[in-house]
Amino acid sequence: MYDVSDLRKGIKLLIDGTPWFVTDFEFSKPGKGQAIYNCKLKNMLSGSTMSRSYRSGDKFEKPDLSQRQVHFSYAKDGIYYFTDENYEEITISADVLGQNRFFLCEDMECEVLFFSSQPIDVTLPNFVERKVVVCDPGVRGNTASGKVTKPAAIAGGYELNVPLFVNEGDMIRIDTRDGTYADRVRG
Repeated sequence: MYDVSDLRKGIKLLIDGTPWFVTDFEFSKPGKGQAIYNCKLKNMLSGSTMSRSYRSGDKFEKPDLSQRQVHFSYAKDGIYYFTDENYEEITISADVLGQNRFFLCEDMECEVLFFSSQPIDVTLPNFVERKVVVCDPGVRGNTASGKVTKPAAIAGGYELNVPLFVNEGDMIRIDTRDGTYADRVRG
């Protein structure tokens, strides 16, 4: 059980039976009365956000969260199959994975977050290497900004912007946290 004074950015709470985490936190003490704790919260299941204010003495429950290291096995019909260290199979839907599904490759080690034994989030390694399968040739044009990019696609259909020097067939490194181009892999 958390007290309101325990609130910090990143703390996970159970509110009305749903897990939330604190994305922003502000403490204020008016001249008279109780201290006010203003929080911005994000729902860990739906991704929706809300702002709430709490006063001294408010209490919160800790959500039933657990994490496990798993390895990606395969995907079939929009369901993704993972195995843990005990070779127990875990299935996760494409909705839970979101854009992370484009970056999975066989035997990739991931971390799955469970709420009441249901998978709610998958964390991949920060960077993955993928081959560019579709990419138009770069055309020099308005280069005054210095950040000239063009669209490219990797296997699975994920599209991102890459610099002009990247060509079809090149291996690139992608940041899985935001899905952006990191650099080109030489090899």
